[in-house]
Order: sequence, then C-alpha cells, then structure tokens
Amino acid sequence: MESAGQSQALRLGYSIKNLPLQIQVVSEDPDAAAVAALLEDDTARRILLETRTQPMSAETLSDRCGVSPSTVYRRIEDLREHDLIESQTRLEEDGHHYEVFSATLEQIVINATDDGFDVKVTREESMADRFSRLVEEM
Repeated sequence: MESAGQSQALRLGYSIKNLPLQIQVVSEDPDAAAVAALLEDDTARRILLETRTQPMSAETLSDRCGVSPSTVYRRIEDLREHDLIESQTRLEEDGHHYEVFSATLEQIVINATDDGFDVKVTREESMADRFSRLVEEM
C-alpha cells in the first residue's frame, strides 16, 4: 500500500545473476525517480559508462554499445533531459565538426528506508555552470 509520501514511488525490476530484484524508489525529488527509470535501459547505462572518462561521438558510442546511431541519439536526448550528459563540438583539421558527449553523472546513492529506497543523484558541475556560479558570487 502507498502512503501519501510515496506518490513519487517507482518500481524498478533488476536482475542480479538471474535473481529478480524489485526496488521501490521513494524520493522527494521526482527527477531521482525519473533518473532511476532511465537507468533501467542498458544502452543509457552503457553510454554513461563509456563517456565517464573520455568524450565520445555518437558514432563511436553506436559501435561500443552495439546499437544504431538513432538509438544512441534517442538515449542521449533522454540523458540530456536529466542533465546526465553534456556535449561539446570538436573541429577536425579539414574544417568539419562533430559533437562529442561526456557523462556528468558523478554518483547515485541509494539509501534503504522503511518505505523502500531513497535515491539521490549527484552530477558533476559543467564548466558553464562553474563560470556562472563564479560570476554570481562576485
């Protein structure tokens, strides 16, 4: 049964070594539940892991994740919606340009509560956000 405080609860199904595990996310932050739901997707998780240490193009991500470029772009848009990935434009010597993507997800903390699991999402601060904060603090 759900109490009033559990209106944002979201049930996620995971499998660890073929053992089903049901997780109920109970969070004050509706974005945390949405992020948890997004992380159910194998491709979204793989994109985040692949782009943690170095920026990658959608073409490279398509190869590494074993999915079509259109699938990569859809997941990138989902990840952008929740500020889990950012992009930069790179120029090649011949004048062409392309976009590379970097994960901004720093950590996800899951705490067990009496009602389920509370999920806290921490993101790395982008250069633009750091600059804005610096200017605002002046």
